[in-house]
Amino acid sequence: MSYELFVSLRYLRARRKQVFVSIITFISMAGILLGVAALIIVLAVMNGFEKELRDKILGINAHIILMEYTGPMKDHERVKAQLSGIPGVVASTPFIYTQAMLKNGDSVSGIVLRGLSPGDARDVINLGRMMEGRLENLSVQGRSEMRLPKPMADVPGIVLGKELARHVGAFLHDTVHIVSPQGIATPMGMVPRMKKFVVVGIFESGFYEYDSTLAYIALADSQEFLGLGDQVTGIEIKVNDIYQAREIAGAIEKKLGYPYWARDWMKMNRNLFSALRLEKRVMFIIVGLIVLVAGFNIICTLIMVVMEKTKDIAILKSMGASAKSIMKIFMLQGVIIGGIGTLLGTVTGLTIAWNIGPITRSIENLFGFKILPGDVYYLSELPALVNYEDVAIIVAGSLLVSLLATIYPARNASKLDPAEAIRYE
Repeated sequence: MSYELFVSLRYLRARRKQVFVSIITFISMAGILLGVAALIIVLAVMNGFEKELRDKILGINAHIILMEYTGPMKDHERVKAQLSGIPGVVASTPFIYTQAMLKNGDSVSGIVLRGLSPGDARDVINLGRMMEGRLENLSVQGRSEMRLPKPMADVPGIVLGKELARHVGAFLHDTVHIVSPQGIATPMGMVPRMKKFVVVGIFESGFYEYDSTLAYIALADSQEFLGLGDQVTGIEIKVNDIYQAREIAGAIEKKLGYPYWARDWMKMNRNLFSALRLEKRVMFIIVGLIVLVAGFNIICTLIMVVMEKTKDIAILKSMGASAKSIMKIFMLQGVIIGGIGTLLGTVTGLTIAWNIGPITRSIENLFGFKILPGDVYYLSELPALVNYEDVAIIVAGSLLVSLLATIYPARNASKLDPAEAIRYE
């Protein structure tokens, strides 16, 4: 051990008359600890929020949507066959999208009605957790296996989101009515389309906006209800690499040509994910100011130590210590303070980030409130995903701030004139 390091460690242990300096040292260390821990936790939560949001969006929605400029898509089976030969395309399924109203007794709610193919829809989208029933029950064969009462045996099936079912008071095997704004011409004028459906499943995606608005019916039932014949709204496509979706969408448009157009998930949710990235950068800057404040505390601590150790510095210089060695002593002291604070902050931040779920649930149970109400936020639980590149940047930044904070007081200490320092001793 070099004598510079020995002296630095010795100065960290305050004497009885220097307790105030020791308290300031502890505060500096605690500031670094809190800043590093807060940065790790905040960035982990932001990463987790972005991943959870992306996974839920890409569960309910496809990676790429293919539609026609001219309206409903015709001959979708031929288009599906062409898509299977494009590199990167894993699966595809036709869909129908429209807005309607769901009526159950006196309860009415606006919904997004989506027709899907029960046979291959699961290859492309994921509704999440089926709380009751199955998606396959939308097919005629699936409903026959349910052994419904005879009056409901020929009624088409519908799968509702959990919050939507709760809002209209619908349960499994209940009958509900779908009302479409696209009317039917009659001698009495335009009459809204209305049809009875039986609830064959209730799903929970974990995304309140989807759970409270989405309803699924079989593609054939949707075509019949809306009078589309063999037409569909478009085709949903799943790719092998979600980050290559834009390039694959371009390849699809190039192969199929006009009137087809493809839109990838990044383009459809551009504003949302751009806002998340911007928020992550802003939060990094705001919380990073804590580390900068702690760096100023290190400067104040070292300046006070230099003032307290003026006599010691003069003695060391008179014994032959160089200005470089004196500067090294105080720089090592600042780096040790910052290093210990960074280490403890990293351990604290990682421990909380890894256990953010149980911690938030304990806080919710203790104080009796919900941190992320599902009807307000996109997610109902606080997610966290530790990105170790972010942790490395935080640790390196904290150590750099600690090092830079030592330069000014250490440089002043190295310039001290021993004769002036001990003149009045």
